[in-house]
Amino acid sequence: MHDLTQEDLAEKLGVTRQTINAIGKQRYNPSLELAFKLADFFEVTIEELFIHYEHPENQNQSDIEES
Repeated sequence: MHDLTQEDLAEKLGVTRQTINAIGKQRYNPSLELAFKLADFFEVTIEELFIHYEHPENQNQSDIEES
């Protein structure tokens, strides 16, 4: 896919490596602007980046939304 470091990605998006690291570890939710930049960079939707239906806690949330 993309062969780059967190530092490379951070530089391309105009943020720090620590920000990229925190997002990757789900310790930080990016701003909407940064979320769109990430989605554009990886050529995916925001949902593909941030919604993980395979996790049981998120599956329950999708069940609620469908009700």
